[in-house]
Amino acid sequence: MIRTILIVYVLIIIATVSILGFRGDKTRKEPLYLFPDMDRQSKFHPQGENPFYDNKMDDRLPVINTIPRGNELELAVVFSEDYSAEDLLNVELQTGRDAAGEWATDFPIDVTRDVIEMGKVKYDIFCAVCHGLAGNGQSVVTSKGLPAANLLLQNFIDQPHGEIYNTIAYGKNLMGAYGDKLSPEERWAVVLYVRALQRANQGTMEDVPDGMKRELGI
Repeated sequence: MIRTILIVYVLIIIATVSILGFRGDKTRKEPLYLFPDMDRQSKFHPQGENPFYDNKMDDRLPVINTIPRGNELELAVVFSEDYSAEDLLNVELQTGRDAAGEWATDFPIDVTRDVIEMGKVKYDIFCAVCHGLAGNGQSVVTSKGLPAANLLLQNFIDQPHGEIYNTIAYGKNLMGAYGDKLSPEERWAVVLYVRALQRANQGTMEDVPDGMKRELGI
C-alpha cells in the first residue's frame, strides 16, 4: 500500500514538473498554452524583423490612398523654422472649452460654406451610420435595434458647441471617440454641419428665398 502511494506521489511530481517546468529555469522553448487567448498572434511588431520583405523590416509605409489617422502633424512642417504652434495653443480649438473652462459657445474657426461642406463629408463618413444622414437617429444601426441619438432633439440643440465637440473627440456613453480620426478643425466642421442639420429641420417656407421658391416650384 505504501509503495503504491509513493509511486503515485512520484508520478504526480514528474507530471507536474513536466508540465510546469522548473521555476526560474531559462529556456527558449515556447511554453505550453492551455488557453492561449490572444498571446500568440500573427502580426507585425514595431522595428521587428520580417523575412518576407526585401528590407527584412516589419515597418511598412502606409498603403496608397488610405485614410490617415492620428494628429496629422507633418514632421516637415512641425520642424520647419517658421512653424507656429498658434493652433496648438488655441484652447477652444483644441478642447472645446474657453479660457475659463466653460463649454465654448462660439466657433474658433471661420464659418464658411467650404467648412460646412467639409463637415458634411466627415459627418457622412463617421456619424451618419449611427445618427442618420439627416441627424434624426434613423440609420442602419438603429434599424438593427441599436440605440443612436437623435441630434435634432431640443436637448442637443441647446448644447453648447464645445460640448458637442467634446463628445466627438472623446465619445459618450455607447459612442466611441473620434479624436484619433478627425483633426480639431474637422471636429469643429462636423459641429457646424450638425448645427446646419438642426437649423434645416426647424426651417419654414419663409426661410426659402423667393428665387429658390421658383426653382423648387413652390
